[in-house]
Amino acid sequence: MKELAEQRKRFGCRRLHTLLKREGLVINKKRTERIYREEKLTIRVRRRKKGAAHGRVELPKAAKPNQLWAMDFLHDALHTGRKFRLLPIIDTYTKECFWI
Repeated sequence: MKELAEQRKRFGCRRLHTLLKREGLVINKKRTERIYREEKLTIRVRRRKKGAAHGRVELPKAAKPNQLWAMDFLHDALHTGRKFRLLPIIDTYTKECFWI
């Protein structure tokens, strides 16, 4: 099994089992898997990095006040443990908070 695994580095346990079965060396698949694991012949699985689902769109920039607003949820807790949430609305040009 080691010789076959060295010759064919990208072959996994299943493909090596079929090759050994053709030569008449093994019958039991579980035994092949156990020996494969014991000899540490497992191949490294290459994972692809995930790309962006679609092209990135640049957000528009504000050129004057009141042209573009932003909002986001904020949350915090009081010293008593009570939690509260805020929704501030901000002008992105002047960074002034209009409403919370």
